[in-house]
Amino acid sequence: MSNSILVYLETEGDALRKPALEGLGAARAMATALGGVVVGVTIGASEGGVAAAAAAGADEILALGVGETVLPMRRAAALAMATQKCAAAYVLVPATASGRDMLALAAGALGAGVAADATKIDVSGSDVKVTRPVYAGKALQVVVAKRSPFFIGLRPNSFAPAAAKTANVTRDALPAAPANEPVLREVKAPEVRRVDLTEAAVIVAGGRGLKGPENFHLVEGLAAAIGGAVGASRAVVDAGWRPHSEQVGQTGKTVSPKLYIACGISGAIQHLAGMSSSKCIVAINKDRDAPIFKAADYGIVGDCIEVLPALTAAIHAAKG
Repeated sequence: MSNSILVYLETEGDALRKPALEGLGAARAMATALGGVVVGVTIGASEGGVAAAAAAGADEILALGVGETVLPMRRAAALAMATQKCAAAYVLVPATASGRDMLALAAGALGAGVAADATKIDVSGSDVKVTRPVYAGKALQVVVAKRSPFFIGLRPNSFAPAAAKTANVTRDALPAAPANEPVLREVKAPEVRRVDLTEAAVIVAGGRGLKGPENFHLVEGLAAAIGGAVGASRAVVDAGWRPHSEQVGQTGKTVSPKLYIACGISGAIQHLAGMSSSKCIVAINKDRDAPIFKAADYGIVGDCIEVLPALTAAIHAAKG
């Protein structure tokens, strides 16, 4: 295998998204161990986004279709093209919503191996070993890359960002659009921009123990007090209390924050699959036998309707 490592750098406006910075960090660690170079690729990024990518820690930047609107099928084709252009041995793609699509489509187009949702990458000699949770987080699978190229999906909040470094930028055109590509008519931005759950360092999530949507302000209050994002269980989302964008679990988002506070969530296996890799888990539930306590580092047995206001007040008092 050659030792060049390609990283997909997802941008938002004129900035790189946090998972892109983490992807560069993972690539830099691999390159140091393997003696390779780190190449970042942007696809349809703005001029500001390309500039941000050039300063983020790669050795080289390949900027494809600067300033163009790129739909998923063409984006994946562009990643496959970049992989071949750079003769990349490894391709790192952060597991964001668009990254997951790209990983499968680009790897499939090249007939490449894939290890999705990695939480750890180890290099032993010339061997690259990827650790990823399987069976809803009940076991860890170690995948060894045997041929080139090899695609690795990176779970957000699992890798440290790279140190800043200025890279040379090479610009190139996108591959031709596929004949069956849809036509984009309009893009509507959300009225309120929230931190993506997959990127949040702190998440406060609510479940049916809140008893109704009218009590979800208690979760929002605690999240605001500690600078966290708001999450929800599937039952809450299915009931229409919260939007699907806040759902954590097997059919929602997989998160790995530094702190996860589960409020009134029983801890069904589907929910645990989405948050069990959190660095620290705090559970609040009035049922002392709730499964969530088996996964928790700290537990509070009590009604979250009563516990949350007291906890929020204590945090405000501690912060002065």
